[in-house]
Amino acid sequence: MARTRAKDFEEKQHQLLLVAAQVFATEGMEKASMSGIAKQAGVSKSLLYHYYPSKGELIYAIIIEHLDELLAAIEAADDASLPPRARLEAMVDAVLTAYQGADDAHKVQLNAGEALNAEQSAVVRERTRGIVAHFSEVIAVLHPELAGQEPRMVMPVTMSLFGMLNWVYTWFRDDGALSRADYARMATALVLDGVKGLR
Repeated sequence: MARTRAKDFEEKQHQLLLVAAQVFATEGMEKASMSGIAKQAGVSKSLLYHYYPSKGELIYAIIIEHLDELLAAIEAADDASLPPRARLEAMVDAVLTAYQGADDAHKVQLNAGEALNAEQSAVVRERTRGIVAHFSEVIAVLHPELAGQEPRMVMPVTMSLFGMLNWVYTWFRDDGALSRADYARMATALVLDGVKGLR
């Protein structure tokens, strides 16, 4: 007989993913075990396997939840009525704010590698493309010459911006000299104007 879904299923599932992300981020994908994750989460191994039949499924669930939350934050911040530069900065700030407290899930996404199967990888790529598209659209408006160059440079410039944002967890400190809003302005200026734009 199948288990019935508890009323607080979604909250329990979210907490389980947070714990699993922390274990994967700390121990690595290879070393982390389902039994160790179950123990850290305070659930039985059978319950963990009921929700996620394999380690790959668990890693996939962490990444999808992380990307969906990130996309929701970006879509909420993406205001087409703003001047393009302010629009881009607002989305950059939304990414940095969404990353706050999500370092473990972010590390899992960046390091998933071969843990995902081909179908899962395709879904992750699709989600990622949806996120990137918000930024490339605005960058193309701000610098239309990038779209006219051969090779077209909108995507490389957009991914350079994400290169700055995706690795911010390795050095940024919330109690440091820069706030996330400060860095959003800096990252936007760097990608649009270069270092001269910071003066």
